[in-house]
Amino acid sequence: MINPTYLAQRTRSSVNWTDAKSRVLKSYREWLRAAPEIQTQYTLNVPVSTIRTKMRQEFERHRYVAQLPAVDVLLFHSHAEYQETMNFWKQITHVLKYFRAEEDPKARLPNNFVNGFLEARN
Repeated sequence: MINPTYLAQRTRSSVNWTDAKSRVLKSYREWLRAAPEIQTQYTLNVPVSTIRTKMRQEFERHRYVAQLPAVDVLLFHSHAEYQETMNFWKQITHVLKYFRAEEDPKARLPNNFVNGFLEARN
């Protein structure tokens, strides 16, 4: 039986920067511990080390956020992604979008709409 509230958490705000830091580290550790399960669950063709590296890159991308409410929003989004991933609410393509650059080095976004449209026609 599937329990839709599995991994659900109440939304809350951080009291101070120490609290926010501990919550970020907890979230980061949850993601890292889940990497082998994500690889198995979604039958990914990438090693666990690559999945963990990508998770670290996603956390590092927001390393210098300087506003406490912004950190709280990022934590909320992180946990929502975690819950959707672990409950298998995502499809494989949703998970693979994080690894597109590693799979296809030529994958990039076009500079503007017209260039992208013209490239797709060729």
